[in-house]
Amino acid sequence: MNNKNLPFVFYDDTKFVEVEPGIKRKVLAYGDNMMQVEVHFEQGCIGAIHSHEHTQLTHVLSGVFEFTINGETKLVKKGDTLYKEPNVVHGCVCLESGVLLDTFCPCREDFIENK
Repeated sequence: MNNKNLPFVFYDDTKFVEVEPGIKRKVLAYGDNMMQVEVHFEQGCIGAIHSHEHTQLTHVLSGVFEFTINGETKLVKKGDTLYKEPNVVHGCVCLESGVLLDTFCPCREDFIENK
């Protein structure tokens, strides 16, 4: 289902995509300038160090993660939020299975299937 610019996006109508073993994501609502994505991690999985042109907010919905942003590493848990400027190197290690809610500006076109 293409959720672009829809005023309502229902969780049960969206599907998960396996990013790699133990990590799956679900693209929620999005438009050209913003996107929200839910990412589930199993314990021990690694969100590889990377960077991209998008501004990103990550809100920890559950679990415990060790996040590295621009060379600084901190332990984060439910309720914590992280801000990543464009092109800043970042990544994480999941210490306790958890869920992250990522918001990207602009939209991550590379996350959209069947464009």
